[in-house]
Amino acid sequence: MARVSTDYHVEFMTFFYSVPHALIRQQVDLRATARTIEIFHRGKRVAVHQRRYGGLRHGTDPDHMPSSHRRYAEWTPERFRRWAASIGPQRKAWSSRSSPTVRIPSRAFEHVWGILRLFRDIDRNRAEAVSARAVEIGGLNCKSIASLIANHKAALQSGEPTAIIEHANLRGPDYFH
Repeated sequence: MARVSTDYHVEFMTFFYSVPHALIRQQVDLRATARTIEIFHRGKRVAVHQRRYGGLRHGTDPDHMPSSHRRYAEWTPERFRRWAASIGPQRKAWSSRSSPTVRIPSRAFEHVWGILRLFRDIDRNRAEAVSARAVEIGGLNCKSIASLIANHKAALQSGEPTAIIEHANLRGPDYFH
């Protein structure tokens, strides 16, 4: 027995198998053989998958996806790179380093989509500065980008040397010679 998770998959032996999305949060029965995984709901077979022993952890039948997730199936990492490149070179560098590798489209692009949504509320120059800083420090996830956006000082750092402050208490380079 297993319960269908909100991503319309059930887990068996650390691998995930899809079921029709209408069964989210429902209890189902699993029958596992050496070659197949059969999933039953109230005695009726609702899904059959080839059993997985290695490789990708998710087995997803596109017919099990809700229509809103099916549209993600056409999205590729290249599409996100083109979109990021149209906005600016730093975001192109960021998107090429953080391209998703998960096979399920809704999971694969979740973090990229979330970050691109963060960028829509800030101006283009600041977004470029945030992207440059994210690539520089390796902060390529949603939490890091949100933190960089929230911290105005870090977001505006561009890697260029700043002017030295002139102050009476600063000794300067001549003091040490």
